[in-house]
Amino acid sequence: MTAAEISRIAGVTRATVSNWRRRHDDFPAPSAGTETSPLYDLPAVQAWLRGRGHTSTASPTEELRTALRLLGPGSGVTARLFPLVAAASRRTPKELAELAALPDDQLTARAEKTAGELPVAVPEAEPFRYGPDDAGVLRALLGCVREAGAQAAVDVLAERELDEGAASGVYQTPEGLALLMARLLPAGASRVLDPACGSGTLLAAAARQGAQELFGQDSLPVQGRRTAVRLLLAAPEAETAIRVGDSLRADAFPDITVDAVLCNPPFADRDWGHDELAYDPRWAYGLPPRFESELAWVQHALAHLEPGGHAVMLLPPALAFRSSGRRVRAELIRSGALRAVVSLPARAAYPLHIGLQIWVFQRPEPGGTDRTTVLFVDGEGEQRDGAAGTPSATDTTTAGAGTRGGSRPRRSGSSSSAASAPASSASAASFDWAGLTDRVLAQWAAFTTAPDTYADEPGVARAVPLVDLLDDVVDVTPARHVRATAADIDPDTLARRVHDLHEQLAEQVAALAAASASGGWQPSGASAREWRTATVSDLARGGALTVLRAATPSTRGSKGPAAPTGENRPVLTAQDISAANPPSAGAVDLHADATQSVAAGDVLVRAVAGGGDAAAMTRVADDQDTGALLGPHIHLLRPDPARLDPWFLAGFLGAEDNIASASTGSSLVHVTPGRLRVPLLPLEEQRRYGEAFRRVYELRAAVRRTADLAADTAATLTTGLTAGVLLPPDTPDNDSA
Repeated sequence: MTAAEISRIAGVTRATVSNWRRRHDDFPAPSAGTETSPLYDLPAVQAWLRGRGHTSTASPTEELRTALRLLGPGSGVTARLFPLVAAASRRTPKELAELAALPDDQLTARAEKTAGELPVAVPEAEPFRYGPDDAGVLRALLGCVREAGAQAAVDVLAERELDEGAASGVYQTPEGLALLMARLLPAGASRVLDPACGSGTLLAAAARQGAQELFGQDSLPVQGRRTAVRLLLAAPEAETAIRVGDSLRADAFPDITVDAVLCNPPFADRDWGHDELAYDPRWAYGLPPRFESELAWVQHALAHLEPGGHAVMLLPPALAFRSSGRRVRAELIRSGALRAVVSLPARAAYPLHIGLQIWVFQRPEPGGTDRTTVLFVDGEGEQRDGAAGTPSATDTTTAGAGTRGGSRPRRSGSSSSAASAPASSASAASFDWAGLTDRVLAQWAAFTTAPDTYADEPGVARAVPLVDLLDDVVDVTPARHVRATAADIDPDTLARRVHDLHEQLAEQVAALAAASASGGWQPSGASAREWRTATVSDLARGGALTVLRAATPSTRGSKGPAAPTGENRPVLTAQDISAANPPSAGAVDLHADATQSVAAGDVLVRAVAGGGDAAAMTRVADDQDTGALLGPHIHLLRPDPARLDPWFLAGFLGAEDNIASASTGSSLVHVTPGRLRVPLLPLEEQRRYGEAFRRVYELRAAVRRTADLAADTAATLTTGLTAGVLLPPDTPDNDSA
């Protein structure tokens, strides 16, 4: 293990670890690595720390990773642990604690018995046999299930097994995206297939929408196990069939047709079987070109649908216009199989550098109604420019080569493993999926209810006649077809809107000027102040605050209290913290076990950082937040007001250096709240700092509101001028002319 890993286990800085090495002769010597990058024996370090009373501050998932690392590569224990996770999820926290407290021999015997009680076999799982050397990892696994949830434990196991095997890693479909795709299916879709099921996110989303029979296949055994356990956790009443194998070359369900298909297939796979599958009967719309593997997955999905059934697939944007796929695209359009294309903003899901697209298909019914239009929804333009903006060209970069079975390549050795991420990225975690979902579903519902009378929405959506798409290019990129502005804008209405925006902007600029006033900021003296600090874990142990961690999507399916049925309370999201907004989501966007309410004075900390946005990592809840449910990816700290000022706490916790020292990962940064540090100051002094931090927060919020209003005003003026409904204002030069 590295010095950085030692610092995470001990809850100290890397500088402290360096001091230990220099000052203590009995500190374990490096066992591997180089002089500049030494590696240490993990058991020796743990023994040394225990001998000096250093308790671990690592999260339950980090504890499980550490225990797995102790076993070394090639142990194979991870495959045998998947069934135990599913079985352990059915036990209460008290039962899990009692099981973990047993002596080693009793623990392994009880673990075998517990895993053997699982009624459904996990694909290609090893026999449930555990030896004496497995006791440590069994305790860590039970602790992870008890504290972080069963799904979090599953993700850590998958991450470890992928690191041990030949696969380079996987990226999960973001929860919000999976739910959007599942909600595009018609109500009553009971039998759902995902032929590249990956981690099972899409099938779990389908189960949430009422699907009762779930079929999945993946080429990686670890992904098959992962999906099987995930569905046992998320949909215990559903009938599931998960298989391992290459869906295109060795379809595990050749004789099954379903109501719906959900799929996020691998992109740009040149080894998908073009030559050996050239005469496959699935290619009803034309032989997929050698470099268009996505069109093979599309036709595989359509072949598994009942007549009238729907398929919703996540696909790269280049598929919409590449010349090699033009003939197959044309046949999909001509037959009426393609119903809609929705573009997503870049960074909403992996690969982050392009905006992916959702394609909706429906298998034609013999003698069914002829379809005359295709719906295009420009979610990318909506996110990028707002209603008045002008969409730019879609990024034409193709995705990198993928592996079969829903896997995505990632950089070798990356410290940010997407296998363990709650969503695919920090961007996906904070992305406004609720807003995008509402916009897309509103257009889809209007289009499917009355396609012949569907009214276009400028800048958002448009229904395009098939004949207009069947040209020499057959380009189905939404930005090419969605009109940016309406043709019938009323000049007087737009002029009044511009006047109102100018007035609001003037008021906001004045508010910004007031918030940015100097206010008597003074230097601290000849040098910076120094103070003693304590970690959040220390403060929690001393009763100065309570740490409540929000349940994340990765814990769905674990035991926990359910939200009251039909409750419609607002939900505070991580994006609300970043944008200084009131709670913006609804309870329908939460998973069932998120019931933690927010109270005024609570300190909210985003659980995932990224993009250099450390200044917006924290916030103090106020009256408008009171009673809201705590959304995913947020840590909640409830300070004792007699001992800690909340604004003082939020200000120091949100410092960039503090966040960096308490985080793990690189591109995807997870914040461990217990490792954040706070100065030990008298309450009166805390309040002075707290008032200053509150003013800084108000300044940041005013800057954001001013920037949003300025962008809205500029976009509206540009629209008015280019649409011919506004005239340039008179100037002295114009008058003289």
